[in-house]
Amino acid sequence: MPAKTETPPPSLARELAALDRMTTAELRDKFAAVFGEPTTAGNRAWLLRRVGWRMQALAEGDLSERARARAAELARDADLRLAPPADRPTPPAAPAQAAAPVAALDPRLPAVGTVLTRTYKGGVVRVKVQPDGLEYDGERYRSLSAVAKAVTGSHCNGFLFFRLTRGGAA
Repeated sequence: MPAKTETPPPSLARELAALDRMTTAELRDKFAAVFGEPTTAGNRAWLLRRVGWRMQALAEGDLSERARARAAELARDADLRLAPPADRPTPPAAPAQAAAPVAALDPRLPAVGTVLTRTYKGGVVRVKVQPDGLEYDGERYRSLSAVAKAVTGSHCNGFLFFRLTRGGAA
């Protein structure tokens, strides 16, 4: 006699089929409903499996006592870590070093002391290349892009904004 395969009741089968049409946000809501607690998971496939499993477990019953006993037996035999790994010692702090000059970080910048100028919206923008950064309007910046953002209010490439080419200022 062939083995009997159990099919879920028609109402459960419809609910499981409806899961496939749910968005991730709807699946997260359904997860909270069937598990009684919210989830931060955003993986739709994982949510589908977990919610579907829980709905079936609630409708048809959970694992048998025999299956629970076998799972516990397997868990006892497994090599499980009982304590979290010890914190690794923090390496000693490196001695403080002077900040590298910006000119050494980006060879496209002109020499220290150079003043870059650009007309922008009727005003003149002046940036002086310093050994420890770029000076604009009395403040220091680490990059031309940071200066360009301070001037324009939006991110843009500093080299393009100041019209610098590989050969230097245009």
